[in-house]
Amino acid sequence: MSTTPSVLVLRAAGTNCDPETAYAFELFDARTETLHVNQLLAEPERLARHHVLAFPGGFAYGDDVAAGAVWACELRSRLADALGRFVDDGGLVLGICNGFQALVRLGLLPGLTNTLGTQEVSLTDNVSLKYEDRWVRLQVTSRRCVFVGDMPAPELPLAHAEGRMVCLDDSVRRRLADDDRIVFRYANADGQPTQDYPANPNGSIDAIAGLTDGTGRVLGLMPHPERALLGLHRPTWSRRPWRGEAPEDLGPGAALFRNACDWVRANR
Repeated sequence: MSTTPSVLVLRAAGTNCDPETAYAFELFDARTETLHVNQLLAEPERLARHHVLAFPGGFAYGDDVAAGAVWACELRSRLADALGRFVDDGGLVLGICNGFQALVRLGLLPGLTNTLGTQEVSLTDNVSLKYEDRWVRLQVTSRRCVFVGDMPAPELPLAHAEGRMVCLDDSVRRRLADDDRIVFRYANADGQPTQDYPANPNGSIDAIAGLTDGTGRVLGLMPHPERALLGLHRPTWSRRPWRGEAPEDLGPGAALFRNACDWVRANR
């Protein structure tokens, strides 16, 4: 009898994508619980009841100081041990947009030193100095992350003002590639990584759009796969030959959630 994937969607004041993120996992028969971060801080043992921890998008705590900074600070100071055990015990972690910002400030990504609390990269203001809201093409640059599997290169929507990946020094930049931590890059119409705006919407170094850790079980990305879950989410949907939702027609973001659920069933 296969394991039913259990997913904890963690929210905070200002997150706004938690219902969509929970639904994305439920579409693939996962059991989900959406929990305010204060409840988890009060009962850290609740994390161990789940197979997947998801940090959704939004503007946690209004993104005061910097995007994801306050959320990461409280997790680092009060939940670091529980998070470390969760990953060490085989748990999966997904951070989307604001969730990705929190994970890099927490030091869970890219995790080059394997020391929670050590920040190695940052997601800062877009080069355009404005909020960018559009669909982008991605190149899949690593298959090591369990969320990725054999998914084709997707087009996904994004919406952020602080998505530009920067490294604290050049050695970190080199290790991201050498250690196979780069999962997604922004791509042009030919599917090749690019620094050119608007295909690269924020000016991220090496066109980085998503990272994984050393285990391949932690993924953070700036685009929103939960907003590209169904075929009708595509911007070209109204120009398709049918005018309704076909149950078998999934969007390009669905594979990330399906792969995570399949991995839990096969390995837990």
